[in-house]
Amino acid sequence: MAIATQSIDPSLDLFDEIERLKTERNAVILAHYYQEPDIQDVADFVGDSLGLARQAAATDADIIVFAGVHFMAETAKILNPSRTVLIPDMEAGCSLADSCPAGAFRKFKAAHPDHIVITYINSSAAVKAETDIICTSTNAEAIVRQIPAGQPIIFAPDKNLGAYLNKVTGRKMLLWDGTCIVHEMFSERKLVQLKTVNPDSPVLAHPECEEAILRHADFVGSTSGIIKAAREMPNEQFIVVTESGILHAMEKACPGKRFIPAPPTNQCACNECPHMKRNTLEKIYLCLRNGTPELVMEESLRLAALRPIEKMLAMSKSIPSLPVK
Repeated sequence: MAIATQSIDPSLDLFDEIERLKTERNAVILAHYYQEPDIQDVADFVGDSLGLARQAAATDADIIVFAGVHFMAETAKILNPSRTVLIPDMEAGCSLADSCPAGAFRKFKAAHPDHIVITYINSSAAVKAETDIICTSTNAEAIVRQIPAGQPIIFAPDKNLGAYLNKVTGRKMLLWDGTCIVHEMFSERKLVQLKTVNPDSPVLAHPECEEAILRHADFVGSTSGIIKAAREMPNEQFIVVTESGILHAMEKACPGKRFIPAPPTNQCACNECPHMKRNTLEKIYLCLRNGTPELVMEESLRLAALRPIEKMLAMSKSIPSLPVK
């Protein structure tokens, strides 16, 4: 029976049950900022990819429940081979990771043997295994700047993040042609209209957005960077150009401030990641109760993917993480 179709006693308080199961099973819940508010509230740690990778590396829990998407749970398993890693919905994928198949990337890399490979963490374990250094949007610029100027670089899979990094660092990295469906959907025209109506509201944008969007931004940064900027800037209202799940964390971190989600190109909920939103509180409860779905990985793949992640963590020691729940 699929996990989503299993029955749950409607009289149960899922928040209480999840807390009980976490204690009984020595489990920890890690959740990304793009998860729905209930999941963020029940999680032990909420953060961006760098913060969650650090938490996954440091945990002493027996079970890790990763409320995010598949590549995030893979990262937790890569860092914790002896621990059980559960993902509430195994079908919670990532359009950006899917845009970079390992076989095609391997051929691309082979065609440029003199290049070092920096890969965004939003990628599969198989692609990480083909990589020299992993990065996140929080540490990408710092990592690129640590590579000698004469060393050619392949950057994958997000071409928008890569183009932004080329702009701010002056590098000419060779970019894989991949994108995130959410960050591709923001409308420049609608953003300009929103800025016109709200002239005192700074625009905070994620670097996965297209350059046409980023040129209107007052701040460009990772999810944790966006939260930090909103907390530190004196303005009372902001326009936020990234997945709308972050608004819950922003409202908690910045009480009294207001946040306007940037509109997509049409009237759909395209500023929400459909993959992130596959996770629900009910699925969190069921995977804790049943111990499934469990993410498993071949040891040879895990070891190959571990090396560039460890390189990232070593190169990012000076980069602070935001406090997380």
